[in-house]
Amino acid sequence: MNSTLSVAVLSGKGGVGKTNISLNLACALYQAGFKNLLMDCDMGLANLDVLLGITPEGNLQNALLGEARLNDVLYPVEPKGFDVLPAASGVPELNDMSPDLRDLLLERLEPVLGGYDFVFMDLGAGISETVQTFAAMAAVRIVLITPEPTSLTDSYALIKVLNNRFGMRDFMVMVNQASSAKEAQGAFEKLNGACRHFLHLEPVLLGHVRMDKKLPEAVCRQQPLLRYAPGSPAAQDIQAMAARLQRVRLSMADWLAARSVLQALPK
Repeated sequence: MNSTLSVAVLSGKGGVGKTNISLNLACALYQAGFKNLLMDCDMGLANLDVLLGITPEGNLQNALLGEARLNDVLYPVEPKGFDVLPAASGVPELNDMSPDLRDLLLERLEPVLGGYDFVFMDLGAGISETVQTFAAMAAVRIVLITPEPTSLTDSYALIKVLNNRFGMRDFMVMVNQASSAKEAQGAFEKLNGACRHFLHLEPVLLGHVRMDKKLPEAVCRQQPLLRYAPGSPAAQDIQAMAARLQRVRLSMADWLAARSVLQALPK
């Protein structure tokens, strides 16, 4: 079995914290001793470089267009174990990926991804062709929601599209910006109920992240929360979910094994 676990972080609605969650999950796993790649897959409105305070000279689009080698546009966040692959902002033609470009992407990514334990794909919001392409590539799909009704509605629509088009039935859900575990569980149950009733599938709750004033502070400092305030409530929540993903990776001979592991873990 390939030991690389590819994880797509996606949502139906923008502004729910996908990039921050992706960054800090990768950071937590790096701190646990894993080698990680974080890909900014929001081709139209990339901002991973902004969160990290880096100014990349090249990005994923340059590699796709043959202007640079993929290895040359990987940037180390930490030495020997945590790299990022930036994307470019303001390139709308790449936001709806053509079949030819999709095949080229797969061809160029394949030899690189196997060198990592975890590959996180930070996707744009919504149901664009690019979002669907990366979601189909991933072994694990984390749908990030908040308790807001619009987030739940849009995330249900995203799951429905992926289910109808690709037959995807296996999704993890993470609740961000929750005031309490009770609120997070309630938000998940609403989404899960709609999926069960209309799509005949049941996502798995990976966990939740509490609202935390340290998170916007870390953004302003252009640092991962796990580095800026590792003892903060949100950082502790992210570390707990990173630990669950470690166990998924170790157990992932197939999705059923991963699902049973997740369902047995304490929330």
